[in-house]
Amino acid sequence: MSEADVAVRALVAGHGDFAAGIVSAVHQITGRGEAFVVLSNRDMSASDVERTMREQVDAGAIDVIFTDLPAGSCTMAARRLQRERPAVVLVTGTNLATLLDFVFHTDVPATEAARHAADKGRSALVVTGGAPSGH
Repeated sequence: MSEADVAVRALVAGHGDFAAGIVSAVHQITGRGEAFVVLSNRDMSASDVERTMREQVDAGAIDVIFTDLPAGSCTMAARRLQRERPAVVLVTGTNLATLLDFVFHTDVPATEAARHAADKGRSALVVTGGAPSGH
């Protein structure tokens, strides 16, 4: 599959350069960064974030939104958008493993791929080393 064959399937939104950075990493690893539209909340009000998110979702016919924090401004905007569009799937706490899994599941609807990717992202969190402190 060439880069030109990768269709936009989701929006990635978050604080600062989170979205651009994580999508850049996906692109470096897979060449499929074009599967995502990115949104930063930098210098935006809550209503600006919501309006911009709605515009990006509409422009790309997007049904999946990935965000960084469960209660961040991008997540809250996505939740408000879900009230109007209950078919939209929101994945919060997004990590690189989540997005990598998502881009490789092109054989299923984006919403189904997002659910699978969230499971993969959760299982990728591992703590090693360090003695317990007893607290």
